[in-house]
Amino acid sequence: MTQNQNQILSSVKNAELVEKRRNQMIKGAITLFKEKGFHRTTTREIAKESGFSIGTLYEYIRTKEDVLFLVCDAIYEQVHERLESAIDLENPSVTNLEKVVESYFYLMDEMQEEVVIMYQEVKSLKKDTKEYVLQKERDMVGMLEKVIVTCLPHEISKQDAELMANNIFIQGQMWGFRRWVLQKQFTLKEYIDRQIHYLMASLAIDRTIVKDKEA
Repeated sequence: MTQNQNQILSSVKNAELVEKRRNQMIKGAITLFKEKGFHRTTTREIAKESGFSIGTLYEYIRTKEDVLFLVCDAIYEQVHERLESAIDLENPSVTNLEKVVESYFYLMDEMQEEVVIMYQEVKSLKKDTKEYVLQKERDMVGMLEKVIVTCLPHEISKQDAELMANNIFIQGQMWGFRRWVLQKQFTLKEYIDRQIHYLMASLAIDRTIVKDKEA
């Protein structure tokens, strides 16, 4: 359970049980939000989809907005974990940068429904929790920026690194946002390969030469 999830009030003191029940809520809520959207989904429906009563639901959260927050937080935790597992800053290389980008894109494919829901519904969060979610996004972009700066064979400005990190972040999400057209034109592998190709071309990096040097 993340630190901020602990700030959502629960009458249950068993941390493992709270995490288990909230994970059930997240899965149930995502299913319903896909079908009906956040506003038309009721807490009673979330409880039923999660496998327990409305009374039990309110032992772990206080409002429907708490559930939406848990969904958003869970999405960013998965992104953070996936990026961390792919990043190797002790052995920085262009190949590792490509691996990180590829891993992020594959995760965005796996979570495209969740990401679309999050961006559609994040406006429904209260100001402080919305700011938390937006800060998590900035943190994810910051991780990509650090990988770019560390792995490139030459220096680039902080401004360029920030822009490039934001581009990668959005290009991964675009696979889901514009799936109605992109997924008819490309396989996921083709989409990732072309995006990495354009990334390296913008940096004037010949992928073949670099990989030969790193081998």
